[in-house]
Amino acid sequence: MQRQIKLIWDFRGPSAAKTAEHHEIHLKEYIEIEKLPITITGFQSINEMHAIAFMVVTDENMIQVRDALKPHRGELFQ
Repeated sequence: MQRQIKLIWDFRGPSAAKTAEHHEIHLKEYIEIEKLPITITGFQSINEMHAIAFMVVTDENMIQVRDALKPHRGELFQ
């Protein structure tokens, strides 16, 4: 089984949650356009001034997605 990596985009400020929610739409559009085998995306509000959008990729797709979409950070997904 391949490693799964959670690519994360951070959004800050009073509209962070709405921005992260909207960003997830674009992540899903990218997956569809590129016909990638990615099924896990989402957004999460950390607090009222910080939210994230994320996509879980495998090692196989990580470099392509990272170079195209420029996530702010990544971590191993469990």
